[in-house]
Amino acid sequence: MNEKEIREIRRRFKADKTIISTIHGCCINESKRIISTFKVSIQTMPQEESERFLGLMKKPLSGSIGRNLIDLEFSARQVMESGEHKLLSLLRSSALNDQDILNTFYRRVADNLNIEGNYLVLLTHDVYAVPYRSNDGDTQQDASDEEFSYIVCSICPLKLAQPALNYQFAENYFSAAANGGIVSAPEVGFMFPAFDNRATNLYAALYYTKNAADNHSRFAKAIFDIEPPMPAAAQKETFSEIMSEALQEECRLDVVQSVHERINGMIAAHKEAKEPEPLLISQREIGGVLHQSGVSDERVEAFSTAFDAHFGDGAQLPPSNVVDKKQFVITTPDATIKVNPEASEFIELRTINGSKYILIPADNGVEVNGIALSTGEEGIG
Repeated sequence: MNEKEIREIRRRFKADKTIISTIHGCCINESKRIISTFKVSIQTMPQEESERFLGLMKKPLSGSIGRNLIDLEFSARQVMESGEHKLLSLLRSSALNDQDILNTFYRRVADNLNIEGNYLVLLTHDVYAVPYRSNDGDTQQDASDEEFSYIVCSICPLKLAQPALNYQFAENYFSAAANGGIVSAPEVGFMFPAFDNRATNLYAALYYTKNAADNHSRFAKAIFDIEPPMPAAAQKETFSEIMSEALQEECRLDVVQSVHERINGMIAAHKEAKEPEPLLISQREIGGVLHQSGVSDERVEAFSTAFDAHFGDGAQLPPSNVVDKKQFVITTPDATIKVNPEASEFIELRTINGSKYILIPADNGVEVNGIALSTGEEGIG
């Protein structure tokens, strides 16, 4: 799925536009026991409550593609034979109205998801009459040749409410209240099936994790029979390790600066071109960037071999999992320096009197702990 398709489905969860009427769910405690099941009507709730419920349900359709949002693809065999795909399909075809199927799903979640404390499993079903969209982008709301039937699952931790002193206006008295639990933002969730090319794709699902460092792989394997890709944070850490180990003595500051600049340039060009599909970069493309950055053929080959070994043949990574487009960070055992990527080219690593120093322009605007410093020659000891 691309960003436009995700946004199109997200708009279904606006309180003033939605036709979603019901949310099904259960509460699972820290002992993996299902302690209750429920079915709530969105349409009969006060507006504030319905908006909060819908906010929880659309959260798994939020975040960065390749980081929080991951496309999971089923093989033809899985679609035809796997019990996991069959269960998801039954949830969808029953419109969540078969309690036995729901209970089977709840039990599978409870057995395979590791979340500290109690949590809620929330599910909703929707049928979207997809408006016809012409080649020039005009949408005709009353012309639809596609019905997209899908389910969204949102799994939310429950945090115990803290005791608080409340003032009751109507009764004019104070009371101490700490009842129940507070529903937190979803930790994990998904939409099935995917909405690709504005149509149903039974061969894919959109998977969401709040934490880019934890993809809840056991849960994903149990629900989809698919091993999710390495978490985004792990991809970045692994890429950095491969760069250091494969480039060896050629992993210089100027090379890393060039790699970051060129990949950030690819990100900017993709954004400017307004390409609908998310940008992914392959081992071959990164190898080309290394060549352009002055890395020798031998070291590029070492990088390519290590890349395939860690990420798999033909793997493609979101560039945001390779470089940080918002900052350029330099660390030493005693200091961490964060620089705007656009200014990273002015950083130098220089040897002075036998010792290596990181040099950063400091003509103006220098502060230490919020205190503005004078940068005149007289202020230098």
